[in-house]
Amino acid sequence: MQGRLSAWLVKHGLIHRSLGFDYQGIETLQIKPEDWHSIAVILYVYGYNYLRSQCAYDVAPGGLLASVYHLTRIEYGVDQPEEVCIKVFAPRRNPRIPSVFWVWKSVDFQERESYDMLGISYDNHPRLKRILMPESWIGWPLRKDYIAPNFYEIQDAH
Repeated sequence: MQGRLSAWLVKHGLIHRSLGFDYQGIETLQIKPEDWHSIAVILYVYGYNYLRSQCAYDVAPGGLLASVYHLTRIEYGVDQPEEVCIKVFAPRRNPRIPSVFWVWKSVDFQERESYDMLGISYDNHPRLKRILMPESWIGWPLRKDYIAPNFYEIQDAH
């Protein structure tokens, strides 16, 4: 079943894949990494002016990594804002997705956390560096194939 936004994107020739609806009835779309930045700008202009959250997850051991964006269309006088969930999948070997920092500034720390935990590089992000783990940390702790070290070095502990 195609949702309202998916129909609008098809009408305007924008390539995507409908993934259906979640348990709350929110439409979920898949966008290719190479199309994500331009579609993000279009969605912002279309009215999705609020990025509610961004997260990422490891789809399967050795499989794809996913970056997920929850967008809301906030309008004056509308009690029930329209929402959409966008999923952008990237290959595990070189996971690169365009950053949407310049569209929604609130994605700053969220994309950094996805980079820190899963190793997804967000192209054109102004400050893409580790946010939770030390800069010297090796690996991506939330990947399903991550092997946790059997020791932890505590530096400068008093």
